[in-house]
Amino acid sequence: MHYSQEQTLVVIKPDGVQRSLIGDIITRFEQTGLKLVALKLMQPTEAFVTKFYTLDGSWLENVGKKAIKSFTDKGEVSPTENPLEAGQKILDRLNIYMTASPVVAMAWQGMNAVAIGEKITGSTEPLTSDVGTIRGDFVIDSYAASNSENRAVRNVVHRSGSIEEAKEEVKLWFSEGEVINYQLVQEQILYDVNVDGNKE
Repeated sequence: MHYSQEQTLVVIKPDGVQRSLIGDIITRFEQTGLKLVALKLMQPTEAFVTKFYTLDGSWLENVGKKAIKSFTDKGEVSPTENPLEAGQKILDRLNIYMTASPVVAMAWQGMNAVAIGEKITGSTEPLTSDVGTIRGDFVIDSYAASNSENRAVRNVVHRSGSIEEAKEEVKLWFSEGEVINYQLVQEQILYDVNVDGNKE
């Protein structure tokens, strides 16, 4: 695969859709030079959300460990010391959150698509996301608030965490015919080795 063909999945979550941030989020990705190759508005089911978050068989345990560590790091007591139990609690919250409204799923393609997506989106917790990132600029939520209200953190957007994860996620959200292969004029500037394709 040529480096310009790397893809990442981005999902605008229910809070992003309900707050009419779709255009702003798409603009952030377009401005980097990434190419939109798939787009759909859909209403996820709980079964789909569960399948999505557990594509990696170790996700439940890993996210549970992170949650327990987060409580410990803040000097708080975790409701459980069992990573699978903690992970399941997070998945239950995500199922409520992700099925609350339609979402917008997108596949973006281009050089370093996954890393660019991570940089644009910001860290998972909006409160600690940098200014200039989607979560840092558009969201005021925090882990503390979401935990106190027993809900998922509202962080507007999902993005793939690795190239391999992106491949699996894009396949889950889009059929082969829904991912469009086409050329943008700007690709001559982004990928032409000598940047000389525009001479008269």
